[in-house]
Amino acid sequence: MAENDSSQEKTEEATPRRREQAREKGQVPRSKELGTAAVLVAAAASMLMLGSQIGEALLQLAQQQFTLTRAQVFDIGQWSKLYGAILEHLLVPVLGFVLVLFIAGFLGNIGLGGLSFSWSAAAPKANKMSPLKGLKRMLGVQALVELVKSVAKFLVVAVVAYLLLRFNFDKILALSSGAPAGAVRNALELLLALFVLLCCSLLLVVVIDAPYQLWNHNKQLRMTKQEVKDEYKQTEGKPEVKSKIRQLQREMAQRRMMAEVPKADVVVVNPTHYSVALKYDKSVNTSPLVVAKGSDEIALKIREIAREHEVPVISSPALARAIYQSTKLDKPIPEGLFTAVAQILAYVFQLKQFQTGRGRKPIPLPSDLPIPAELWVEEPEIDDESQ
Repeated sequence: MAENDSSQEKTEEATPRRREQAREKGQVPRSKELGTAAVLVAAAASMLMLGSQIGEALLQLAQQQFTLTRAQVFDIGQWSKLYGAILEHLLVPVLGFVLVLFIAGFLGNIGLGGLSFSWSAAAPKANKMSPLKGLKRMLGVQALVELVKSVAKFLVVAVVAYLLLRFNFDKILALSSGAPAGAVRNALELLLALFVLLCCSLLLVVVIDAPYQLWNHNKQLRMTKQEVKDEYKQTEGKPEVKSKIRQLQREMAQRRMMAEVPKADVVVVNPTHYSVALKYDKSVNTSPLVVAKGSDEIALKIREIAREHEVPVISSPALARAIYQSTKLDKPIPEGLFTAVAQILAYVFQLKQFQTGRGRKPIPLPSDLPIPAELWVEEPEIDDESQ
């Protein structure tokens, strides 16, 4: 029972497939505070860069309106000129300001989680319209977190605003003693500076909220051990199925290999363990190829097929072990074994000529064919119980 409970706990990190499925459903980490802070900071920066141009345009517009004569007020053509002047002076800075806000809002909202659009998330769902579900969301943990963040934002902004007003209190009082034109300009500059610093204070909330959203997103995507196993079976296939496929592949490869044995020139064997079938065609290859090899039961099968098709079977334990261990299937033998294999092939060709009455009986092969030390393989030990 305890094992069943532990297997249902979401203790495993989300797999790449789980994250991909979540993104397809529109489930990505998002920080509202990041988007809000980006827009406000961008607005403050834009006001620093474009505020003077917008202010001058508004001043010129006001001056033009207050200097109109009675005739110009009732002249429609004069008003069209006035509106043209408005567009000429205000259009570029205002459009620049709006464009900066748009880009900041877009980048701020995709800054955490990246760009993602999902029809599944946009589609209407019955559970979203359920009053009970909505009440549960309002009283859930996420709602409590949002409440804490709202209170934190209010406290941060309030504290920063208090500190800014306190440190600039003397400057604010000094505005009333200056000339009106200079006081207005100084007041606007001070107000803009306070606005910039106040907007930057929200970055403190972002520094806390963004890591929390990432942590919460990863927590929601966590999986149980059973879910990880099920996903592995779905993506990689069941172990028993993969094992069966590998078995079928081995059987097909063995059948193809056995079909090459009748085409071999000789089969070199270690009577106990190994068999290797060699083929030499000097018009195609410069060295003999291993067309089949195997150990134990496969070695016995190679010998049976060789005898059925009258392929010479030569017993040379050391050479059979060396070829088996050093040469891959359908690959030429190493250069160090050329001499030993050449002696065997010469013996086989002479034996075929002798059997057809076209040559003398060949000299028996020596028991110690030349095998380099680096290719020498020791005879495997035989378990007495297996005998």
